Amino acid sequence: MKRAALWLVTVVGEGRVFTKEELRQAFPGVSQIDRRMRDLRDFGWVIHTNREAGDLDPSEQRFVEQGIPVWEPGKATRPKGTIAIGAGKRRETISGDGNMCRSCGMTPGAVYEGTYDTAQLDIARRRVRRPDGTEVVELVTECQRCRLGGRQLVADLGDVLRAIERLQAEDREVLADWIAADERDFRSVEQVWSSYRALPDSSRAEVRAALEL
Repeated sequence: MKRAALWLVTVVGEGRVFTKEELRQAFPGVSQIDRRMRDLRDFGWVIHTNREAGDLDPSEQRFVEQGIPVWEPGKATRPKGTIAIGAGKRRETISGDGNMCRSCGMTPGAVYEGTYDTAQLDIARRRVRRPDGTEVVELVTECQRCRLGGRQLVADLGDVLRAIERLQAEDREVLADWIAADERDFRSVEQVWSSYRALPDSSRAEVRAALEL
């Protein structure tokens, strides 16, 4: 892992693209070099594949940003609370999350609205703040778009639980039904509202005019 980090810094360079074949040629005889490089993400290194960047081919990766200099003494200790993600853990997490992105609901291969881009699912490490104020790291399934936007997010479980306590009884029943089904149907007016909010200001003005506001 340390050698891979030095190779990225000294040979590839931040912002540059490299291929899996170039990586393997740089480390002949080193087994699972791809995995050794992926381990750098646990130390704050940002390395994109075509899951995160649509302009990359499946064989390409981009070295986006250097993290902790793991080659320095004492810097290669895996951060506390880090969860190793192997193939089995990945399948288990995606299956437990209903085979969809937990942030936007996209399923593998689904096309993003207004584009030709298809969703790919991956595993994100999400910091979760417990009701007692402590933080833990848990795994969650996200698509490439949500994973990029949610790197610095902290999910606050305490806030969710307190919000549920403030709900009226009938609203709690509705929420319980949604959670049991793990989905909810948005009313037409809610779908229009979501589309309206995404419009530029001049277009929103036309909508307001159409409603005579």
